[in-house]
Amino acid sequence: MPLIQSGYRPPRGFANGYLQSIYPTLFRKLEPPALREERLETDDGDFLDLDWAEIEGQPRQTLVIVSHGLEGHSRRPYVLGTLRQANRQGYHALAWNFRNCSPEANRLPRMYHSGATEDLHRVVEHALACGYQEIHLVGYSMGGNLSLVYAGRQRPLPPQLASVTAFSVPCDLHGSARQLAKRRNRIFMWRFLKDLRVKINEKAQRFPHLVSAEGYDQIRTFQQFDDRYTAPLHGFRDALDYWQQSSALRYLQDIRIPALLVNARNDPFLSADCFPEQLAQQHEYLHLEIPASGGHVGFIERSRDQTYWMEKRAMQFIREVRRASNQRQ
Repeated sequence: MPLIQSGYRPPRGFANGYLQSIYPTLFRKLEPPALREERLETDDGDFLDLDWAEIEGQPRQTLVIVSHGLEGHSRRPYVLGTLRQANRQGYHALAWNFRNCSPEANRLPRMYHSGATEDLHRVVEHALACGYQEIHLVGYSMGGNLSLVYAGRQRPLPPQLASVTAFSVPCDLHGSARQLAKRRNRIFMWRFLKDLRVKINEKAQRFPHLVSAEGYDQIRTFQQFDDRYTAPLHGFRDALDYWQQSSALRYLQDIRIPALLVNARNDPFLSADCFPEQLAQQHEYLHLEIPASGGHVGFIERSRDQTYWMEKRAMQFIREVRRASNQRQ
């Protein structure tokens, strides 16, 4: 596919990637759509907490499944904004919490990680069992990586899966880990490690034979964190093995449904390999859009109801996919 010329332009004064990345977390507030909570019991004895944004009286035909980012959850503003925008288009929507990202800690020692596509598959299969006949994935940051890995790696892929849209994706996990280890990104790294510490402390109390929080204060980078926790808890040799097996960059070439990857050029989290321009130009299904600005899960717009560009862009791509599908039938 040819690279997409992006139409996103930041508001005056918001072109800086760091400002775009930080501002929504601090100041974006919106009214969520009506949500129905559900706990999905998993076949390994654990659970996933789901938030459904359904449209009363609307048949269960088309569903948008939203995956949040690292240390996010289903009630983050960018997730709620996507659910709301999907409902406005006439689609049912569902946001799910990764393990240990909902208010209640999960039962097993394992947590979540960038390649845990088996949980996303569980959510997709559950949606299909509920009667949905057309599913579109939308993911942000880690959730975007997870969605793209799923589309490229899962075989067989459910035929009802129609598209995947992903924003601010660290599709080269090793490169992004190096970016976040840089001095200028220290505030982001500090925040992630601070939030993750709460989960590690909880796991250490319940599973002391597997997890220890001793010396956590010495961790400064994702390589140190993933070497000590992510890799051993989830069956990887070390951080490098985890990154290699879980980076979307490895699976993009195998995607066989329409996919849109939107990464801002000024995203402070992303390395050069997170902009796979040559691959996209030769790919039948991958659409790559690289706005000059947008930051990390930013893409701010000024609007009275706090709607941001990325949610509207996701729905635009879904409409295009559905229109093309209808034309082929």
